[in-house]
Amino acid sequence: MDPVLLGEILSLVMFATACGVLLLGYPVAFTLAGTALAFAFLGLGFGIFDLRLLGGLASRYFGIMVNELLVAVPLFVFMGVMLERSKIAEQLLETMGLMFGRLRGGLGISVVFVGMLLAASTGIVGATVVTMGLLSLPAMLKAGYDPKIACGTICASGTLGQIIPPSIVLVLLGDILQGANTQAQLALGNFAPDPVSVIDLFAGAFLPGIMLVCLYMGWVIFTAIRKPEACPALPPLEGDPGELRGRILRVLVPPASLIVLVLGSILIGAATPTEAAAIGSVGAILLAGRAIDERHGGPVYVAGICLVALVPLVSLFDLRMQREVVPLDDLLAAILAGICIIILLIGVFISLRRVHRAGILTEVMQATVKISSMVFIILLGASVFSLVFRGLGGEKIVTDLLENMPGGAFGAMLVVMALMFVMGFFLDFIEIVFVVVPIVGPILLAMGLDPIWLGVMIAVNLQTSFLTPPFGFALFYLRGVAPPSVTTMDIYQGILPFVAIQILGLVLIAAFPALATWLPSVLF
Repeated sequence: MDPVLLGEILSLVMFATACGVLLLGYPVAFTLAGTALAFAFLGLGFGIFDLRLLGGLASRYFGIMVNELLVAVPLFVFMGVMLERSKIAEQLLETMGLMFGRLRGGLGISVVFVGMLLAASTGIVGATVVTMGLLSLPAMLKAGYDPKIACGTICASGTLGQIIPPSIVLVLLGDILQGANTQAQLALGNFAPDPVSVIDLFAGAFLPGIMLVCLYMGWVIFTAIRKPEACPALPPLEGDPGELRGRILRVLVPPASLIVLVLGSILIGAATPTEAAAIGSVGAILLAGRAIDERHGGPVYVAGICLVALVPLVSLFDLRMQREVVPLDDLLAAILAGICIIILLIGVFISLRRVHRAGILTEVMQATVKISSMVFIILLGASVFSLVFRGLGGEKIVTDLLENMPGGAFGAMLVVMALMFVMGFFLDFIEIVFVVVPIVGPILLAMGLDPIWLGVMIAVNLQTSFLTPPFGFALFYLRGVAPPSVTTMDIYQGILPFVAIQILGLVLIAAFPALATWLPSVLF
């Protein structure tokens, strides 16, 4: 047999074998690396693989270690877990329920809104779905909501962390697409390609994310109008309206301010994603300290104001003091920034002490280490897999397949989207991003597709696969915390309209690419 053909066949068999072993439940990172090494030695036996290619792993791993962008991953994970474990999500759900619950469908709208806030602060689908399932599902059932609409709303809202920035998915996807775009442009002979950054992807995903939130809310409102008994209003609230307004300000404004600060600092160019993630982590510590002891929240509030003030100070003034001549306004700004940092450190110290005494800090640190380790060990295993896949000639067969697909770039894009959609039934988004995107990304981008639009399409597609019966991850997350009165069929039937909304969203983004490309073009 022709060695080239044999190598291509082996690469496809390796891909299928890895998927099969993953379905058996073996750890992802070791499955990817182990399968790749087995087929590398098999290819060596057939004389079609050069083991010297594996020598490139050292430089790949070093590149991962020195990649400043990836530092944002554990920081965003820490931010999300801290907000989750400190009961801030619980307070948000209760307060939003009080705000909108007097309207038909109002409790469902509250769940979608809180899901959006949690998505922008956690970015972890499993944690969001479980948290909202534990908190809001009993409340919705007690209010008389149809279990189907309740389960569908919670699952769909919980997956918004895939697409609404700052999302871990977008951080990882942006890093991979950056390399894929450079590789594609070099293959086309463009040796000075326009860079594609995670910031571009954050901006591109913002409008599609808000669009999905509006579509979810629209479906809840439509259901409330069409079937009022499925989304009843809560009984009138007893008590002082002024007290409710005060609670809304205390509970809603601080987390919303943190999200605006993190995302805004990225979009206006005041901070890189890694720097913004650090701001988010510090802000999450302050919010947790305030939530634990609201009666003594003064130092935390002052520290939070100083954290907000530091962003414009760093953006508008040159705070470097090692210059020969420092203008007066820069000097005053540097002094003010120093005062803010001291006050911020005091607030963080107080908050950390409260969080530690409450027993939350240890849990948060352990969860952050576990999740971050999982992400990076999968990244290392995926590097071995992609290297062996290319060494066996798999990239060539994928290139030939996509380039000869009827419909050109659109046909190739459709096939890749369908493949990712199906893989999302069985695999987590991290495996798909690390395994599939490095292979197909350069090929699709070389065919002329916009990298930002492609990244947003992939993110929304992966979000859809989380919801699709019978294997959607979000469905199993909710099934694990739902009461026995809620059947699996209720969850499946409830999610179907939201899957249709997701597909509609994909179609809209495909038909109107400006939904993903307009905001980055305006901002940058």
